Amino acid sequence: MRLTRFAAVTLAIAAVPVGAGAAAPASPSIAAAAASASRSPGNVKLDAGRKPVQVLQFLGLRRGMNVLDLFGANAYWAEITSPVVGTKGHVTVWNPTQFYSDKTKQAFETFRASHPNVSIVTSAFEAPDLPRNFADLVILNDNYHDNYWQNEKLKVPRMDPDAFLKAVYSSMKPGGVIGVIDHVANPNPDTRATVEKYHRIDPNVVKADFKRAGFVLVGSSNILRNPADRHDIEVHDPKIAGKTDRFVFKFKKPR
Repeated sequence: MRLTRFAAVTLAIAAVPVGAGAAAPASPSIAAAAASASRSPGNVKLDAGRKPVQVLQFLGLRRGMNVLDLFGANAYWAEITSPVVGTKGHVTVWNPTQFYSDKTKQAFETFRASHPNVSIVTSAFEAPDLPRNFADLVILNDNYHDNYWQNEKLKVPRMDPDAFLKAVYSSMKPGGVIGVIDHVANPNPDTRATVEKYHRIDPNVVKADFKRAGFVLVGSSNILRNPADRHDIEVHDPKIAGKTDRFVFKFKKPR
């Protein structure tokens, strides 16, 4: 079972002392971690559109946290969160097997070799295999809408958003926070049709889904809003890619 292996890895990490009588080295700030020359050039190119420093400051990332990065096999968020949480924290990436190619796996394993506080769990999208009661902070970036999408070629079946959120909720500690970022869609009663056509989602659908799952909305930010985006173009279109109007919500799991 993957969860059993995850637990063993977590216990092993916790059992390794930082140093006899020595305090853990200070973690870099979020800005310093984002500016590190060790980050992959491809991920750095995404920073202008994603504004990771402002987003992670808004979400409250800090030293010692356990972070769960959903759909994170490109290591974009792990590159920044891993040094910030430091040796007292841990970053677990979850990635659906449907989106975990051999090339992506090889690149992530190379990254993980130099980041001992990072691990990865993979499972089918429709059956998220997440560590339970683990996360202080969850990052869900531009992918929640995929719970309303299906694709026969990629073997993504019709998803159940409620089941997905139930698994995420169980993965979080009481009081934990999840940051949800996604592309804004205009209101439409048929959410699945909107996602299929545009890969966008109505923010009010997200709020309703998370409320139904037991989460409490504790903040939102306009960091990634773009009033020039009219929400009537598919997000991968070169005219808007990387510049879509996106909401940033901060939900909390009640204590």
